[in-house]
Amino acid sequence: MKFFSSQLMSLLFPARARPNIRALISYSLLLVATVALFAVGFHLIMYHVEGQEHSWVTGVYWALTVMTTLGFGDITFHSDVGRLFSIVVLLTGVVLLLIVLPFVFIRFFYAPWMESRMRFHAPRAVPPGTRDHVILCGLDSLATALRARLQLHNIPHFVIEPDPVKAAQRQIDGVPVVTGRVEDRATYEALQVEHARMVVANCSDTINTNITLTIRDLSPHVPIAAVAEHERSIDLLELTGSNHVLPLKLQLGEHLANRVNAGHLHCHVVGRLGDLLIAEFPVHNTPLVGRPLRDVQLRESFGLNVVAVWERGRMVPVTPDTLLVDGSFPVVMGTEEQITELDTYLVIYNTNFNPVLVVGGGKVGCATTQTLRSRGVTVHMIEREESLRNALEGVADKLFIGNAADRELLMGAGLADAPSVLLTTNDDAMNIYLAVYYRRLNPKLRVISRITHERNIEAIHRAGADFVLSYPSLGAEAVMSLLQRRESVILGEGFDLFYVPTPAPLAGQSLASSHIRSRTGLNVLALRLPDGGVVPVTASTVLEPDCELVMLGSESQRQSFTEEFR
Repeated sequence: MKFFSSQLMSLLFPARARPNIRALISYSLLLVATVALFAVGFHLIMYHVEGQEHSWVTGVYWALTVMTTLGFGDITFHSDVGRLFSIVVLLTGVVLLLIVLPFVFIRFFYAPWMESRMRFHAPRAVPPGTRDHVILCGLDSLATALRARLQLHNIPHFVIEPDPVKAAQRQIDGVPVVTGRVEDRATYEALQVEHARMVVANCSDTINTNITLTIRDLSPHVPIAAVAEHERSIDLLELTGSNHVLPLKLQLGEHLANRVNAGHLHCHVVGRLGDLLIAEFPVHNTPLVGRPLRDVQLRESFGLNVVAVWERGRMVPVTPDTLLVDGSFPVVMGTEEQITELDTYLVIYNTNFNPVLVVGGGKVGCATTQTLRSRGVTVHMIEREESLRNALEGVADKLFIGNAADRELLMGAGLADAPSVLLTTNDDAMNIYLAVYYRRLNPKLRVISRITHERNIEAIHRAGADFVLSYPSLGAEAVMSLLQRRESVILGEGFDLFYVPTPAPLAGQSLASSHIRSRTGLNVLALRLPDGGVVPVTASTVLEPDCELVMLGSESQRQSFTEEFR
């Protein structure tokens, strides 16, 4: 009998709901006991004080009418003792029925009921026949940035969410989600992983290792891109079956270091389009300052196309009349030989050989420092935590422990003469604060900053940062380059390269007659041919229907292109 009752309870009340059921039962018993107590008190006062006799049903009836504040008035006390007792019953009823009861009902019945309904409605599998989709193993900042890019390219994708309630809520918010444990084989069977275009393992290193092993049991061929938090995890993730290991914090440090002005002037290569390189270079301390692009004649002198110009973190549209100022960074495209020839021209102009400052001794800060020192650049690092002194010893040429906003420490580290400072902390508010402060202390300083949340990009540009790059955008570009089978191109925060098949309305038109830039703001850099080759474009280039347009711009401009040329 005991076994049967326990089985019945487990069917009627799941383990998750039992604490709520116990709370409801406890409250109900308290309410019944209170009504019974007041009914007894009613009888005692009526008999001994008022001299009246009533049935027990009448006592319960009176207690309920007073506690619920209905007070029909058919049964009343005439003595002060009775009326004082009525006040106590009334106040108790207000607390138990008008205040506590709604809370108990919502907290222990309605909310769990709604939660169970949401759990029931949480998606547990992808639609039948789903193919060529991307599986994201979690919804973090990287996945959010990647989802925006996937939506632009109409690539189906699904996010794994272990909590069914959160999964149901995210489905309501428009996120394609499947609930399940990321280490569970059944989850990937429900996601039809064998037909997926790629799996992005964006959890911790240990969980990513488990994810990779689980997927490899189901599908030996599906591509897996795993994010590596620590450098030591790269080999392990490759051994467990990851096709592409992305040490994003290490890469973030390298990309930040590549934007530093130090030593001789030279081009910073930021990406590749087939046989063409995309590079940027500073015009500081060169004869190019103060001249429009028409007079610079980079195409005539070196065969290079100027595709954009950076000015204090903002990309300026390129026209023949675009003026190069002291803080300008032209972005050029050409062959390796042409870039080398430009480097030869720039190397005669010295910039600043003083030490570069790196603020923050975390993974990104250390990667930045190592990249700079491998190029022969002297680096001074500022770290707040004294406990990291031993771990950071020898990473930089000189280590300063203290507050990065301490003016005396900054002057001792060489801020007044430094060519560049790199802000590598993961605190956006701190980076914005320091960017403002350093810009005031040294107006000629090039400020390069990491950013964690994309919503703070505009703020840090206003604060004075010359170049900004975030972890999510770097990761999104890395994954998109793998999906599109192309080289990764990191131009800067807010601007990307887009590969778009030539829309039918533009097929057969010349680039000049298409008016793509004037209508969308996108700059067409090249055409990718069906065989994978990339050729630069001119105004007379015909847009072939079987080619892809390689365009530079923002996500909003890319959306405008889709709306203009449907």
